[in-house]
Amino acid sequence: MSIRALFGALERVAPRPGAALAERLWLTMPRYRGGRRSRTLPLAETFSVTVDGGRVTGRAWGMGPRVYLVHGWGGASEQLEPFVEPLLTAGYRVITFDALSHGDSEPGRLGQRRTTIPEMAAALTAVVAEHGQAHAVISHSLGCAATFFAVRRGLPAGRLVFLAPMTQPDPYTILFAARLGFGERIRAGMRDRVAARVGLPWSEFDIPSQVAGLAAPPPLLLVHDPRDRETRYADSLAVQRVWPDARLITVTGRGHWRILRDRETIDHTLAFLAPRAGQGRQVS
Repeated sequence: MSIRALFGALERVAPRPGAALAERLWLTMPRYRGGRRSRTLPLAETFSVTVDGGRVTGRAWGMGPRVYLVHGWGGASEQLEPFVEPLLTAGYRVITFDALSHGDSEPGRLGQRRTTIPEMAAALTAVVAEHGQAHAVISHSLGCAATFFAVRRGLPAGRLVFLAPMTQPDPYTILFAARLGFGERIRAGMRDRVAARVGLPWSEFDIPSQVAGLAAPPPLLLVHDPRDRETRYADSLAVQRVWPDARLITVTGRGHWRILRDRETIDHTLAFLAPRAGQGRQVS
């Protein structure tokens, strides 16, 4: 029986077991499909921090104001390596890491290839506590949601860059249900189970509705391709409308993954991180 046929049957006669299965799949990331680490980068300092009993591993380069790179769901730190050398050349200290259940880090509380936004946010918070206040955090995809979650709970950051962000999770549950072939009974049960698992309502992860909870939102740069097949361009538009100091750059032909290797995107990011006229470079 195909997964769609199974979910179709469960939707009709057993939505509770169907919701349990859907929850497990929702919190299980795809197998990593990225490339190898660059062999041309300078030798990195390696480090590890402990998050909820699991070891998070990372690398750091250079000296100067600290810039943290945050990968997305099912990703790994090497995906953002194209940013490293340009940032080093611009005089920043660059810190990358693999969240729990990702890359070289240990599994998180839910086991192999399973995690949550709060757990990813906890990894970022622990890494910043180890290395110092962030001049900026550059995040990709679901890593943007994790970064916002951490910032809303007190993580200081001078600037934020969201690349192809996922900022409104609920619409993705509708797409998820359509792809797997289940209806509203299982979807509602799945949402309830996920909320119970993380101990928070779904509204806590809807960035546009939560921006008002930030005492002083840092400047934000969003970069998104309207034809991104993984995250919705509408997510970036929704954040831009409510974030007091946000700029959205629309790119084409970059999709969800090429945007991380795109020189134009990197250049926009460097310009955004640079001190504004009349300001000195932040020292942190």
